[in-house]
Amino acid sequence: MSTAASAAEYRFGPTEQPMFPGSPYSPAHHPWRKLAYVGVALLVGLSASLGNALVTVNLQNIAGSLGVTVAEATWLSSMYVAFNASANLLLVRARIQYGIPRVTHALLIAYAATTLLQLAMPSFGTALLVRAASGTAATGLTTMTIYNLLQIFSPKTRPLALLLGISITQFSVPLARMFPVTLLVVERWQGLHLFELGLTLSVIAALWAVPLPPSICSRAFQPLDFVTVGLVLPGMILFCGAIGAGRYVWWSDTPWVGVALAISVVLLAIAFAIEHNRERPLLQVGWLGSRDIVRFAVIALLVRFALAEQTYGAVGLLTAGGLNNDQLHLLFAVVMVAMALGTATAALTLTTTGIPWQVMTAAVIIGIGALIDSNSTNLTRPAQLYLSQSLLGFGTCLFIGPALLYGFIRVIQLGPNYLISFLVLFSASQNVGGLLGSSLLGSYQVISTRAHAGSLSEHLLASDPQVVARLSQQGVAGLYAALQREAAVLAFNDVFRAVALLSFAVALYMFISIMLTRYRQRQGSTQ
Repeated sequence: MSTAASAAEYRFGPTEQPMFPGSPYSPAHHPWRKLAYVGVALLVGLSASLGNALVTVNLQNIAGSLGVTVAEATWLSSMYVAFNASANLLLVRARIQYGIPRVTHALLIAYAATTLLQLAMPSFGTALLVRAASGTAATGLTTMTIYNLLQIFSPKTRPLALLLGISITQFSVPLARMFPVTLLVVERWQGLHLFELGLTLSVIAALWAVPLPPSICSRAFQPLDFVTVGLVLPGMILFCGAIGAGRYVWWSDTPWVGVALAISVVLLAIAFAIEHNRERPLLQVGWLGSRDIVRFAVIALLVRFALAEQTYGAVGLLTAGGLNNDQLHLLFAVVMVAMALGTATAALTLTTTGIPWQVMTAAVIIGIGALIDSNSTNLTRPAQLYLSQSLLGFGTCLFIGPALLYGFIRVIQLGPNYLISFLVLFSASQNVGGLLGSSLLGSYQVISTRAHAGSLSEHLLASDPQVVARLSQQGVAGLYAALQREAAVLAFNDVFRAVALLSFAVALYMFISIMLTRYRQRQGSTQ
C-alpha cells in the first residue's frame, strides 16, 4: 500500500472503506508499517500546535523583540486561534476534492514559506502571517494525527484513534514550557522560527516517507462556501483579537474592543443566516442550535475555560513570584506524566455509555486541583503545585478525548454533511474557549487584585509600629510593591476558587443529566 500503483491493484474490502468522503482507506498493514504510522502520528500531533505554544508561553519577551506592547503581541495568539477555528470550513471540502496528502502538504509548505519570510524580513506583520499559517496547518495536522492512528486499529477499536489523536495534541503547551529559553532567543527570538521551520520540514518528510492509503476524491466546493468563509474568518479575527487584548487595554477603556466585538457578531450572524438558507450548507445551523448540541458546546467550553487555570492561573502565580520558564521544567514534566496517565485512563475506561461519566469525573478532578491551588501564598513554588497541576493535566486528557468522541458519535449517526459543523464547533469550543478563559480569568484577577490592594492598604496605619519598621527597611516604593504582590496572590486564589466552583458545577450538571437519562430509559422500557 505504499505506492499509487499497488493501491490501484488492491481491492479494498468492506471493513477497509473510508469513514467519510475524503478520508483514507484502512487496509491491513504489516506490523512495522503500523509502528511507522504511530511514529508519524506522534510527530505530527506534537507539531500541530507546538510552534504556537512556544510563542504563547514566551509572549512578553517576544513582544519586546518585535518592538510592540504585550497587548499588541496578543494578536499573535489571536490570529492562530481565529484561523484554527475557521479553517475546517474549507479544509473538510478541500480534502474531499483534492485528497488528504495534497491539502496537508500545501498547508505545510505555506507554513514553511511564511516562516522563511519571517526569518528573511522579521517584523510584527510577518509574525502575524506565520501565526495565521500555523493555525491553519494545525487543523490539518490534527486530522492527520487521527488518520495515521486509524491505520493501526481494527474497525471495532477505531474510536481509540480519535481519543489518542486529540490527546497527543494537548501535550504541546507543557512541552513548550520545558524548552530552554536560551535555545529560542538566538538573534532576537529568530531561534524560535528556525525551530518552527525545522519542525515543519521534518513533518513534511515524515508524511512523504510514510504516506497514507489513498482516499476517494470528488467535487465538493460551491461558490457560496467562499462567501461564508469570507464572513466567518474576519469575524473570528476581530472576536479573538478583542478578547485576547481586552484584559491588557481594559475592556471599558478602549473603544475599539467593543467595536470589534460588535462587528464580529454582525459578520458571524450574516454567515449563519446565509448557511441556514442554503441547500448544501457548510454549517448545519439548525443542528448546531439543537438542545443536545448546545449542551455539548457549553460543557466543552466551560471545561476548557476551567483548564485555563493551568495556562494562566498557576503560571501567573509563579511568574508573580519572580520565576521564569526555565524554573518550571520539572513541574511541567510532572504534568506531562499525569497527562499520559489521563490519556491511558480515558482509553482503558472508554465505552459509549461511559463517556458522560468520564467527562463528569474529569470536571471533578479539575475542580479538586483548582481548590488545592486556592491556598497558595507568596512563598508557593513549583514543588507545592505538583499535585494540583498533575490533577489538572490528568483531567485535561480524561476530558478532551471522550468529549470529541461524544460529538463524533452523533455525526456518524447523521452522516458526513454534519462533519464540518461538528469540527468547527469543537475547534471553536476548545481554541476560542481557551483564549476566552485566559482573558476572563485574567480580567477577574486584575479586578480582584485591585480590591485586595485596597483592603490591605486600609490596614497600613502610620501609627502601626510594624508599618513604621517596614517603611524604614523598604521605603514607600518597596512597601507598595510588597502590598501589590500579596494582593496579586490573594487574587489568584480567588481565580482558583472560581475555577473550582465552575468545575464542580459542570460535574453536578453532568451527574443530573446522567441520572435523568437513566430515568427516561427506565420509564421507556416499562411502557
